[in-house]
Amino acid sequence: MKITADLHVHTIASGHAYSTVEEIARAAALAGLQMVALTDHGPCMPGGPHAYHFGNLRMLPPKLHGVELLHGVEANIMDKEGRLDLGEPYLRRLDIVLAGLHIQCFSPLDAAGNTDALVAALKNPYVDVVVHPGNPEYPVDLERLVLAAVAAGKALEINNSSFLVRRGSAVNCRMMADLVRRHGGLVTVSSDAHIACDVGRVDRALEVVLEAGIPPSAVLNLSVERVRNFLAGRGKRRFAGEQEGSY
Repeated sequence: MKITADLHVHTIASGHAYSTVEEIARAAALAGLQMVALTDHGPCMPGGPHAYHFGNLRMLPPKLHGVELLHGVEANIMDKEGRLDLGEPYLRRLDIVLAGLHIQCFSPLDAAGNTDALVAALKNPYVDVVVHPGNPEYPVDLERLVLAAVAAGKALEINNSSFLVRRGSAVNCRMMADLVRRHGGLVTVSSDAHIACDVGRVDRALEVVLEAGIPPSAVLNLSVERVRNFLAGRGKRRFAGEQEGSY
């Protein structure tokens, strides 16, 4: 099992990452990837880019070093109602929208409150993936979350970086993976790279997928064509054939 697209990668625009777009694309090509999503943090993350950064992603070439570049964001969930820190005029033009809870933007609640926030974010029509839901800083009702993602036709992420920087994530990720298998959900397996040499590094996350018995058909980013079809079905303009408007 090998990914062909890394759908969660940060550039220097995130403020606490260390590689440029060009460096990331080159690293992705060397890793044998065909696609990478540039998903810098939303503007409420300390050091994060201004909202206009996400509008200006249209200036990037479609490919660098033979790697297709997706315009994305890792938006911060700001409250229990699932509100994000990037406005609709930007969200609707992005290729992929990730949403997650971050300590800098959302103080942890109890499991019910944290789950409310993630489920509400899944109801946002522009959100495609909820990221690092196994983060132990935010206890959640994993079964309720998985069922909400299945109902919405959206993906949950198994985040490779979490096994290194979010101690205690492994148990939650394994529980979530088992629930995804049982309920027929969809996952992405992502690096959450903050430096080019980590792009495509998903070994620990893939171990969780294999241990849980999640079928390859349920891992979105094993196939670039599957990613494109998923995003087209989600109404993303680039894949649905719509023209870009002005910001």
